[in-house]
Amino acid sequence: MSYAPILLFVYNRPEHTRQALHSLLQNPLAKESELFIYSDAAKEKELQPAVDEVRQLIHSVNGFARITLIERKENWGLAKSIINGVSTQVKAFGRVIVLEDDLIVAPQFLKFMNNALEVYKDEPKVGHIQACEFFEDNSLPDTFLIKWTGSWGWATWERAWKLFNPDGKTLLRELEEQQLTKTFDFNHAYRFTRMLRRQVEGKNNSWAIRWNASLFLNNVLSLNVGKSLVKNIGFDGSGTNCGGGGLYASSLYQLELPVIKINPVEENKKARKSVENYYRKTNSFYAKAIRRIKRTLKGDFGA
Repeated sequence: MSYAPILLFVYNRPEHTRQALHSLLQNPLAKESELFIYSDAAKEKELQPAVDEVRQLIHSVNGFARITLIERKENWGLAKSIINGVSTQVKAFGRVIVLEDDLIVAPQFLKFMNNALEVYKDEPKVGHIQACEFFEDNSLPDTFLIKWTGSWGWATWERAWKLFNPDGKTLLRELEEQQLTKTFDFNHAYRFTRMLRRQVEGKNNSWAIRWNASLFLNNVLSLNVGKSLVKNIGFDGSGTNCGGGGLYASSLYQLELPVIKINPVEENKKARKSVENYYRKTNSFYAKAIRRIKRTLKGDFGA
């Protein structure tokens, strides 16, 4: 079996990037995998030293089968970078594994992702693999199918990426016309439709919400994990798209996570309810008010 290339997107966080690369190198399959590192250019002049430090770091990386560095001369932003990078490499290789600089992976992450890519390669009802779990539900199976995509440590195939529609306006219209917004939002537990609407209005530039909506509208499922192989360390105020808080904390599962094809290929209703319950618990008005009070007491007066 040929191993999927790893796409790592970095910007201006050298310590996060160092940890992400170190965790990847703990994977036995790292030495047999190609690594593409996409380094965005500084958006503001004051960020240049940090971007330079990241670039110095990635030039010293070794331990992979082959390493290709793509250093942007202009600031592309994460959405454009990921859409371009995934589109380019999935066309060349047929499948990709995608990471950002604030993600730490478990030692068996690459094995799991490659196994899952192989097991489901010819299953058109599955278009996405997600290896991060933060729902705090120990009753979830090791793997399950769900009509929702996470963006922290994921993989896909060329056949599925062809379904990606970058036009948020069209996606939003289809969701509304088909009266699917309630389901898309997990029965109003999380405002994914609002996120898409804000993307259309230019208030965010999320590629992930458009990928989520693209697969959702095509009735394509995601293979998710019940034990997390990815940990997001970006909720420390350092990122462009991540705020503070421990809502999405996860513990890395250190053992091998087996991939056994799920039959029938249909959404796990219990898992969907678990996700809904988690979002309802953490995104209610009361929960948000309590978090804001706690942050204020700590001296964090951000949004």
